[in-house]
Amino acid sequence: MTEQTFDQLAQNMLQIGQQARTAAKSIRNASDAQKSKALLTMADLLEANKAQLQAENAKDIEAAEKNGLEPAMVDRLKLSDHALETMAIGLRQIAGMADPVGSLGPTTARPNGMTVAQMRVPIGVIGIIYESRPNVTIDAAALCLKSGNATILRGGSEAFHSNQALGDIIRQGLLAAGLPEHTVQVIATTDRAAVGHLITMTDYVDVIIPRGGKGLIARLTAEAKVPLIKHLDGNCHVYIDKDANVAKAQKIAINAKTHRYGICGAMETLLVHSDIAPAVLPDLAQALQDKGVELRGCERTLNLLSGITAATESDWETEYLAPILAIRIVNSIEQAMDHIAQYSSEHTESIVTENIEAARRFQREVDSSSVYVNLPTCFADGFEYGLGAEIGISTNRLHARGPVGLEGLTTQKWVLNGNAQLRGQK
Repeated sequence: MTEQTFDQLAQNMLQIGQQARTAAKSIRNASDAQKSKALLTMADLLEANKAQLQAENAKDIEAAEKNGLEPAMVDRLKLSDHALETMAIGLRQIAGMADPVGSLGPTTARPNGMTVAQMRVPIGVIGIIYESRPNVTIDAAALCLKSGNATILRGGSEAFHSNQALGDIIRQGLLAAGLPEHTVQVIATTDRAAVGHLITMTDYVDVIIPRGGKGLIARLTAEAKVPLIKHLDGNCHVYIDKDANVAKAQKIAINAKTHRYGICGAMETLLVHSDIAPAVLPDLAQALQDKGVELRGCERTLNLLSGITAATESDWETEYLAPILAIRIVNSIEQAMDHIAQYSSEHTESIVTENIEAARRFQREVDSSSVYVNLPTCFADGFEYGLGAEIGISTNRLHARGPVGLEGLTTQKWVLNGNAQLRGQK
C-alpha cells in the first residue's frame, strides 16, 4: 500500500472503473462451467493457503487489538479455521447453484401469437463497501461472479491485509477459469477518498452495496450518485408471546443473543408479554448473566429481576453488537409490534408462540425484511437461507429485500418472440 495524491487516487479509481466495465462485458456472457470452475478453484486455494491467509489476518488482528477495537469487532475480523472452512463451503455451494443469468420467468402468449417473458440478466458493475469482515470479500466476489457481474470491493482498513490476500486467491481462480482478472477488483488503499470516488463513478458503476454502520450509510446516502442497495444496522427483536412454550422461549432467546454478539442478526431487545414474564424471565436472565450478558430493563423488568440496569430511551434504539440486552415487558402483541415499529431497523424480528393466529398476525403486520416464528434472529444469514452466501441483508423496499443472493444481483429485461406479427394488423 503506497500513499497517493488526490489526483493519483482519482486516476487509479478511474482505471479500476474502466477495467470493471470492460470485464463486465465479458463476464455477462461467460458460461456457467467457467464461473463454477473459478469458484471451485478459489475454494481449493483457500484450503491450500490457509497458513498464509491466517498470517496476513494476524497482522490485522494485532493492529485491531492495539487500536482498542471492541472484542465483538475483533471477532468479525478473524479468519479462523472454521471461518475459512465456511467460506470454502459457501464457494462450492454457490458453484453448484443454478445460474440465474438467462433464466426466463413465466411466458405469456398474446392474442396475436407473440410470446412475452422476462429474462434475468446481470446488473453490470457492482461496487461493494464493507467494514471489518474479510469473509465478505469471498462471499461478495462469488455471488457477483455467479450472477455475471463485475465487482469492485472496498473493505475496511482494519481488514486490509486479509482482504488483499483473499483478493489474490480470487484473481488466481478467475485466471484458472479463463476469465478476466479484473472481474473482481479489491481496492488496494485504505484512503477514505477512494470511497468518495467509487460512489460517484456513474459511468462505470451501476449500483453500490454498502455493508457497515450508521455512519457509513449516512455518508453514502448523502454523497452517492450511484444507486444504493443499503445494508443497514440490525436492531433485532424477539417477542415472547403469552402463549409461548417457556423452555422453548428461553432457548431461542439465549441463542438469539449469544450465538455471536457481533452479527447484524443478534437480538438487541427482548420483548416479553406480562402474562408469561414471571415464568420465563428469572431463569432466562440468570442464564444470560452467566454468559456475561449485561441486562438493561424497563421499570417492570426491574421490579421482577435483580442486578440489572434501568434501560433508557437510547437502549431501545441501539444495535449493541456486544453482550448487552435491553428487556421490556409488554401487555399485548399489539404493544410489542408498536415497539418494533418505532425502534426496529426493519432487519429481523421473531415471535415465540404456540398460537398460530398470533404467529400469522406477527408475520403479516411486522414490516421488517425477515420475520420469524419460533426461531432465533441469528438465522438472518444468506447461508442459512440456502442462498450459498449473501452480499448483505437489504432493508430497502425496492429491488431486493432481506439477504441478497444471486437473484438479488440480477435485473430483468423483456424478451418477445413472434413470427412477423405487425402492430395495428389483426
